[in-house]
Amino acid sequence: MDYTILVGGAAGQGIDTFAHLLEKTLKRCGYYVFTYRDYMSRVRGGHNYIQIRFSDKEIFTHSEKIDLVFALNEETIEIHSSRLKPKGILICDEGIGKGEKIVHIPIKRILKEIKNPRVYNTIGLGAIIKYFGLPLNIPEGLIKSQFQEKIAPANISALRAGYEAMEKGYKLELLEDDNIIINGNEALALGALGAGCKFYCGYPMTPSTSILSYLSKKSEEMGIMVEQIEDEVAALNMALGASYGGVRSMTGSSGGGIALMIESLSLAGIVELPIVLVNAQRSGPATGMATRTEQSDLRFMIHAGHGEFPRMVIALRNPEDAFYQTTRAFNIADKYRIPVILLTDLYLADYTQTIKPFDFSKIKIDRYISKKEELIDEEYKPYKLTKDGISPRIIPGKIPGQVVLVDSHEHDEFGHITEDPIIRTKMVDKRMEKFQGLREEVEEPWLIGDERPENLIVCWGSTYGAVQETVDRLRGEEVSIGALVFGDIWPFPKERLLDLGKTASRIIDIEQNATGQLDSLIREETPYESSHKILKYDGRPFSGYELYKRIKGEVLK
Repeated sequence: MDYTILVGGAAGQGIDTFAHLLEKTLKRCGYYVFTYRDYMSRVRGGHNYIQIRFSDKEIFTHSEKIDLVFALNEETIEIHSSRLKPKGILICDEGIGKGEKIVHIPIKRILKEIKNPRVYNTIGLGAIIKYFGLPLNIPEGLIKSQFQEKIAPANISALRAGYEAMEKGYKLELLEDDNIIINGNEALALGALGAGCKFYCGYPMTPSTSILSYLSKKSEEMGIMVEQIEDEVAALNMALGASYGGVRSMTGSSGGGIALMIESLSLAGIVELPIVLVNAQRSGPATGMATRTEQSDLRFMIHAGHGEFPRMVIALRNPEDAFYQTTRAFNIADKYRIPVILLTDLYLADYTQTIKPFDFSKIKIDRYISKKEELIDEEYKPYKLTKDGISPRIIPGKIPGQVVLVDSHEHDEFGHITEDPIIRTKMVDKRMEKFQGLREEVEEPWLIGDERPENLIVCWGSTYGAVQETVDRLRGEEVSIGALVFGDIWPFPKERLLDLGKTASRIIDIEQNATGQLDSLIREETPYESSHKILKYDGRPFSGYELYKRIKGEVLK
């Protein structure tokens, strides 16, 4: 079984609350859930919709076809009715919508009886629960626990009225509920907390804002200081200050905000302070499309900053990956005293998915802080020349008599400003030597599908879900296909690609940008390049079915 429900209307009509209740209900009934949100950059008006897909089997992405539409206005009917499956239905109030697939519910009449116009969506929720044959007690319990006491009774009355007004279409079985439901930004934030992050600051910018707001809600409980500050320039500077003081720190923004941070990113490079920086990508350039997704900042993050200094770039592939990679990022940043950049995007930031609970036993916190007895030199050298380029790090004020100097100028081993050409060369070489260690740290991309495929997909980040579904579908049609899904991007891991590229007949590059930025890296780092590119940059994510159709039509024709 595999069903998709869509609710659509204007901003301000409460569809997010509706979707939250429905996805939680489905999850507690034991189903795998994947919720995709499509919304405009408006407080009110426009057309927004949310799709909730659920199944008794694991699902990785949203669906093109819809089983049930709950329309809050005529526009939703006009836009989405063509997406209904042959047996699909469209639920709406009396007086709007015509056609054989329309099921009218007397929503406004029920509202008059309840005497609360704000429970419109809860009536629809009750109807959907009835249609799929699900128990009413689960959403009732959610309403009681999540709504204020004074508004919960009206919503429960609306839920029951909608339930009574609808005919049953299915009788779904209840399954065991042993998963959690979470979106990418929440998983990333939890990863930071699990890694011992104690300071997060930022300026709100979609789609990074929910990291800031989530951590703010958890600040007292988890002992983390969270600051909303005046701009993105100050954000990275403040996070670097906290890092200098020995605190695990993180900041984040979207591409436009990250652009403002770049001078400070170079500062992190020369003072060798560990920092985790999140770039939640959206459609650019400039303001672009504030609530649309894209993968167009890959090259930007690899090369951002004046001068040359090491950094690591990691693309997050799904919420589970976001959690574990974030915890890993803090350890790498501390070990090498470098910026580690996490690349996510609006799609991954916002979609919610049922996944296995996080295994906190897999998390290890390594601070790499030197103790007094480990310092060989009489006077501490914060930029000591070492074979691997990693100088010992101490926390200012923790070891009596030792000073930790930082300066944006070039410096000697003690941190004193210098323009000596020999020292300058040694310091650049020292910093760049860290790349050798980082190359040992990088993880090879996930391989999904055939172990030795004729058709080899290369992709990165949040395209994972659509690619996974596409590979599964094509393998079911006996197509020899597999995919390398890159998480670690820089330094570039290439061993698995070098191996599989020897026997692959085609290399298919799949990205959400206009220039094929991953493919350009592959051309630089390996003897290969893609034979086909499937690129998308309209601000909407790939679905599994859309990608399947494009590969069939453009590659396997």
